[in-house]
Amino acid sequence: MATRSNHAVTTTPAPETRATVELGIGPLTTDDVVAVARHGARIEISPNALTAITQSRAVIAALAQDTEPHYGISTGFGALATTFIPLEARAQLQAGLIRSHAAGAGPAVETEVVRALMLQRLSTMATGRTGVRPETAQTYAALLNAQITPVVHEYGSLGCSGDLAPLAHCALALMGEGPVTDADGNAMTAAQALAAAGITPLQLVEKEGLALINGTDGMLGMLVLALHDLAGLITVADLSAAMSVEALMGTDAVFAADLARMRPHPGQQASAANLRALLEDSPIIASHRGPECTRVQDAYSLRCAPQVHGAVRDTLEHARLVALRELTSAIDNPVVTHDGRVESNGNFHGAPVAYALDFLAIAVADLASMSERRTDRHLDARRNDGLPPFLAQTPGVDSGLMIAQYTAAGIVSELKRLAAPASVDSIPSSAMQEDHVSMGWHAARKLRKAVDGLRDVLAIELMTAARSLDLRAPLQPARGTGAVRDLLRTGVEGPGPDRFLAPEIGWVSAAIRSGAVLEAARGAVPGLN
Repeated sequence: MATRSNHAVTTTPAPETRATVELGIGPLTTDDVVAVARHGARIEISPNALTAITQSRAVIAALAQDTEPHYGISTGFGALATTFIPLEARAQLQAGLIRSHAAGAGPAVETEVVRALMLQRLSTMATGRTGVRPETAQTYAALLNAQITPVVHEYGSLGCSGDLAPLAHCALALMGEGPVTDADGNAMTAAQALAAAGITPLQLVEKEGLALINGTDGMLGMLVLALHDLAGLITVADLSAAMSVEALMGTDAVFAADLARMRPHPGQQASAANLRALLEDSPIIASHRGPECTRVQDAYSLRCAPQVHGAVRDTLEHARLVALRELTSAIDNPVVTHDGRVESNGNFHGAPVAYALDFLAIAVADLASMSERRTDRHLDARRNDGLPPFLAQTPGVDSGLMIAQYTAAGIVSELKRLAAPASVDSIPSSAMQEDHVSMGWHAARKLRKAVDGLRDVLAIELMTAARSLDLRAPLQPARGTGAVRDLLRTGVEGPGPDRFLAPEIGWVSAAIRSGAVLEAARGAVPGLN
């Protein structure tokens, strides 16, 4: 059995973890997705949703008896849509659809991704627009509540006609087939897991095969999880920039509110406000604020932090809007309308989500690039305003943090490659019936890697800036930056002879991921955005 890949094993807990998410009482929220995907929240289907599901199923059941062909009900699929399927072969048709489409390859993706995509497929069923039976939706919910996770592979979705192979692997588990893992991560067959949980495998009927695989759920789930992570990382970036400005003897005057208002991008104003708050009353900055300071302007990586960080914030807001719209959607083909029609459509095309994912990957790469440039300034004795080369204790004998910057540079180079858009690369499929696809799944997979890389780059800047602040003693940092420096000193030693750095980078990255870094900053400076 394939093992799950290691990257993007995720992040800061939801600020308010829900114990139960009820479907059918309103749109699914991003917090709902995080609660179910990462924190094991249980799922309930509301009575109203079950009524809507029952009503739409009645429409499909009536059409199943019609002698006229209806796509997905009494016909084949994709390029075989003109082939009429007799009544006695339709159960075989549905099972065959799932088995043939469960054709993924490569390593298994993360459990949280599988749970996120399953939740969103179930949410679409709860709209009553797909024509599945109530017991199908209830079995899907039971699988999630039992913490049974189908093995879904890295490759198999083109981001159009739904995330077909990933969702088919999930549907296969409903049928009691294919590999899964249990709540403890143990590998077993779906038949074993369902039996242990007391869940009866499903035998699918007309339309249900399509309804279980025709959605943008995988790419959307990964977008929602990335948005959750990046909401914290952008504030960490403001924090690391503030520490660098302070430790490199920069000025906070350029972050003034009136200057930010001259260019009224909301993200820029939010980041500038964070920098002002974090640097307020800094003794280090005060030490060189007088007329004796001859520096006219700081380098762009310091001075323009609000402009770049703010642009990332605004990109996040755009992507969040796309995600919220998609979370309210009922995506299937064909779909049962409110007035009882069954209509083919193209709502399964992943372009809106794919573009947002690609846009975020660009923003992540640029944010990390600016962070790495600040790290490099700390280490260059020509640019760090009196600090030792590479912040080494005995330059020449000690290399200090020289190679930590190499690591950051290597990650940034990888992030630039990951910023190349997936959504421009359409490869036709299904005998040219599906002649334009979004590649949104692949945009989502590379964004997850990019988020992890950004976290490590920011960890290196924090670690570097904290050492620079120590070397400014007896001058002391501001409350917010000092609180984070003090937190880092609980897991990472201060300046000294060369030592094994990889565990220290990992410790800081884990402290970012757990939320400890932001908690320390907000404890000293409440109200950070």
